[in-house]
Amino acid sequence: MINPTAVIPGVIFYSFLSGMRKEKCAFLEDNTLVLQVSGRFTLQTATEKVVMSRGQMMLIRKHQLAELTKIPVEDNEYQTIIISLKEDLLRQIALEEQIEVDRKWQGPSNVLIPGNDFLRAFFQSLLPYVRHPQEKVTTAVGILKVKEAIYLLLDTMPELKDLLFDFSEPHKIDLQKFMLTNFHYNVPVDKFARLTGRSLAGFKRDFQKTFGMAPRQWLLEKRLSEARFLMEKKNKKPSEFYLDLGFESLSHFSHSFKKKYGMAPTEMVI
Repeated sequence: MINPTAVIPGVIFYSFLSGMRKEKCAFLEDNTLVLQVSGRFTLQTATEKVVMSRGQMMLIRKHQLAELTKIPVEDNEYQTIIISLKEDLLRQIALEEQIEVDRKWQGPSNVLIPGNDFLRAFFQSLLPYVRHPQEKVTTAVGILKVKEAIYLLLDTMPELKDLLFDFSEPHKIDLQKFMLTNFHYNVPVDKFARLTGRSLAGFKRDFQKTFGMAPRQWLLEKRLSEARFLMEKKNKKPSEFYLDLGFESLSHFSHSFKKKYGMAPTEMVI
């Protein structure tokens, strides 16, 4: 069971969870600050894995696809505070403080933030708001808390300026390499386009040239091919992998598989 509460809709969220939960498809559109109250949080991308436990903070860079695993630990509890650092607010701060970024961020896309007294105090100051959602905090106060978070991040790690205030669009990347690495994420085609630095029309055009078929058709065939490999060579059951391959439900996978191969998945599993 998961009970997320929006303290400030679209900006600050509080999440309570009992029982392990894995979110295979997470498209991280904005820079995001995650504060771990209890439990363990794991973020895994195609190239990086970061684990965070109680009292830790992580800054997640925008424009990523990731698998999120949330595990209750202390007294079977899992709690996080999630702050979305919206680009319009970051632009406002950049203007107010006359911040200019003249180089690309060269560090990791997901940064564990070292704790200090100021960040710990900020962390504690948020708890009353998120634990009493019925007493709604005004938007103005919420925005001030987000601004405070940004200033504290810059004070703790000044080099994060290059990450936070990078307003450039994703550059055009190798389409074949990206799709072969990330085909299993269940996200809309327009998200794949954005992550590869292309317009939707440009993505579809380049995709056709690269793979010889439309994106949706290729994604389905690639996922079904991988599923068949897992069943035939790894003796995996569909219930063990269908979500990990981007299928919305077991019935969706079974129907698609039978349509493609002329047999039900259960006929292939010993």
